[in-house]
Amino acid sequence: MAKRKAKPRRPPLPGADFATLDDARLDAMAAAGAEVVECMRVLAKTGDNVVGEMLRGEGTFYEWNHYPEGDVYDHENHAQYYYHAHPQEMRPGEHGHFHTFLRPRGMADGMKPVPLPDFVPPAGDNDALSHLIGISMNAYGVPIRLFTTNRWVTGEFWYAASDVRAMLERFVIDQASPSWPANRWITAMVRLFGPQIALLLDARDAMVERWCAAYPGRNAYEDRALEITSTVDISVDDQIAAIAAEQARRG
Repeated sequence: MAKRKAKPRRPPLPGADFATLDDARLDAMAAAGAEVVECMRVLAKTGDNVVGEMLRGEGTFYEWNHYPEGDVYDHENHAQYYYHAHPQEMRPGEHGHFHTFLRPRGMADGMKPVPLPDFVPPAGDNDALSHLIGISMNAYGVPIRLFTTNRWVTGEFWYAASDVRAMLERFVIDQASPSWPANRWITAMVRLFGPQIALLLDARDAMVERWCAAYPGRNAYEDRALEITSTVDISVDDQIAAIAAEQARRG
């Protein structure tokens, strides 16, 4: 009997090296950490959290639905996000997660999707959106994990990891609706964990390349057997402490 080929595995993500960051980047991350903590503090004063802000006034919470309905979209910066949940057996320990995106009008000039063999031009000039990062949340509204996904998961257009890294600083939700603290929180989260997100994006591309090599007859980008392309557990407190330690080391 022929031996079944083992699926490629996601290798462990290397730790982010803050010593390689310049002072301005480190200071920006520290400021983002303070923003994340402040948003969570203000919401906690009334027993709220960023997940509750997404679900407020939305009625019954259904798995797979987007919250808020119609997503959150900043028409000036063309950044977008939503919250939703999978069945618990698919994501144990997770209440739900945020998906973050940037649309072409918010990207740098000349940025284009990868011309994959099955590429279909977008219908409109702002339709070729890119998924940036997913943020998993626990039942207490605390972020616990970052992850990237395969193309089919969100229906995104595929951009090279190097281009998506360049998009991170352009992800800004600068409006009061549906929740000013939640919008500020998710904007700051992308800044705070920028080094980890960059590593995850590189690991995403490497994982898809390994999948293509393992299954040359399949379209890796649409293969339902490959959903999460890279992931890492996170702690806001630990990240802030690591930033402060590096700043202290520099004196």
